[in-house]
Formats: sequence, C-alpha cells, structure tokens
Amino acid sequence: MDRIDRKLLNLMQRDASRTNVDMAEEVGLSPSSCLRRVQRLRKSGVIDRVVAILDPARAGRAIKALVTVELKLHGEHHMRRFLDIARTEEVVSHAYAVTGETDVVLMLGLRDMDELDALCDRLFRDENNVARYFTMIVIRTAKEETAMRL
Repeated sequence: MDRIDRKLLNLMQRDASRTNVDMAEEVGLSPSSCLRRVQRLRKSGVIDRVVAILDPARAGRAIKALVTVELKLHGEHHMRRFLDIARTEEVVSHAYAVTGETDVVLMLGLRDMDELDALCDRLFRDENNVARYFTMIVIRTAKEETAMRL
C-alpha cells in the first residue's frame, strides 16, 4: 500500500459515496487508474465493506449500552458458543472476546429499556454460561469514529 492508496482510503473513510472521478481528481490519478486501485483494495480485503452510517437516535436506537460479561466456564469452545449466541441478537452491534477479568464486551443499540430487559433474559441466563454481567448506559458520546488512521 503506497501513499496514494492511503489517500484514497482516507477519502473513502470520510465519505465513501464520493464518485470515482472526484476521488481520482483529489489524488491526482486518472479515473481508470483510481478505479483499478480501489478494486485492488477491495479484492485484497483492505476494504472490507462499504456501508451507510446511521444516526442512532433518528433510526430509533437512541440508547447505547456497553456490557461486560464474565463466563462461568472458560476455553475456546465456551467462548465461541457465547459469541455465536450474542451474534444473533439484533441489538448487539459489536461483540468482542477480550483479555483480562472480563471475557466478552458487547456494544448495544437499543430502542428502550424494555428491549435491554428482554435481551438480558435471553442472553444472560444460566444455560448461556454467564457468571456475571455489568451494563453501562452511555450518557454522552465524546468520540465515535469509524475511520482508522493510516
């Protein structure tokens, strides 16, 4: 990946709806060269996917929550099983297996507290191998960035 690839990726991270012609002009390439580079970055997996980022409040998911989960039983099999269950939940936007005292961190986008209560009933009951979980409701977002520095 060279300097021009990084410029293209930075442009796309800020606004992936820009036209190929616009991006080519910005980085000093012909449109065909720019398109080939973007296609190569997609094919190589550097560009994982192109998505629309929604405003959670306007999309009806104004409540953000973080949940840390400690499992009763440890090991790869138990971790995978819990993550597979968490992945099926629509309100779970991110699910991470982590190091330290906590085994899993979940990020949630919720309509209301009733939705959180229902999720807790489904996800954290005994047969899902959860020893403890701690829920933190986000009261203010200082930074929420999808772009990564290149």
